[in-house]
Amino acid sequence: MRIPAAIQSARRAPLLQVLKSAAATIAAWLLAGWLIPGPLPVFAAIAALLVVQPSVNQSLVKALERSAGVIAGVVIAVLLSLLLGAQSWVVLAAIVVAMLIAWALRASPGTGNQVAISAVLVLALGSSSPDYAVDRIIETLIGAAIGFIVNVAIVPPVLTAPARRDIGMLGRELAASLDRLADALPATLTPAQREELMLEARLLRPMKDAAEASLVAGEESLSLNPRRSRHRDDLVELRALLDRLSPVVTQVIGMTRACFDHYDDALATDPAVRAIAEQLRRAGHDARLAVQAADAVPEPDALTSAIPALTAPLVVRPPASDHWILVGSLMEDLRRIHDELRAER
Repeated sequence: MRIPAAIQSARRAPLLQVLKSAAATIAAWLLAGWLIPGPLPVFAAIAALLVVQPSVNQSLVKALERSAGVIAGVVIAVLLSLLLGAQSWVVLAAIVVAMLIAWALRASPGTGNQVAISAVLVLALGSSSPDYAVDRIIETLIGAAIGFIVNVAIVPPVLTAPARRDIGMLGRELAASLDRLADALPATLTPAQREELMLEARLLRPMKDAAEASLVAGEESLSLNPRRSRHRDDLVELRALLDRLSPVVTQVIGMTRACFDHYDDALATDPAVRAIAEQLRRAGHDARLAVQAADAVPEPDALTSAIPALTAPLVVRPPASDHWILVGSLMEDLRRIHDELRAER
């Protein structure tokens, strides 16, 4: 495993998210310290820091997870302290008991860890009296509430841009794959070139998965978000576009696989194969047109003609050569691509 990949993210978090986390932590520290005099308001600061998440929905989930974990952990710590005293080994016992209780209750991994951490903090940082425990619970609730309010009030995050970017990348690569296949069909290919064509087509599947994940994250970011009315239509349009492109990805990979399996040098001279290649170029044009119409493609591709190129399904005569299996397979996949990309859809 590469160490930098294990500790670094592929992209930096938005600077605004960092500033919001800092603001929530400071506000929770000051407010909890003013309302609950005594020990430093560590629980409030940690809760606020953890609750500020990339989406409002995630913030609510993290707030509930943090609050439930702290309450359970504090109760466990107080009970064990009252039963077993203040010996140092009680801390280890609290960890084991907290993890077992979380397991028995089928708590999520985050909640289960929070139960154990809270129990340890209560036993390690201060008194385990009931009053101390109640103060720490209230302190945590204050921090969680402030973190949630800050995330909602200060530019609540909307993750439409990553979805638009990834779907645009998928559309461009899909069009490029259609063009590559169109160029390959009427040409004589070496085994290495055929292998390269297959590998490039297979790259579409992880790109489609990445686009789907980004779109799901964008849809989740609108849950409980006061800005959702301004962005809901964008995500609906992007979802419709991805639903159109996803079947085409499957068809392109299948067509490339069919060419890879049934290739021979005589394909380049088959009129039906040449006609299919021309239709694939038209399909590539229409794939670019689809992402351009959804504004999911950068400005340089804006030169794509606005007139769809796939105007009617291709009709060919029964092949006179031995390529009828390949031609039939390509024709069926091409028909499905046509159905997905035609202008009426």
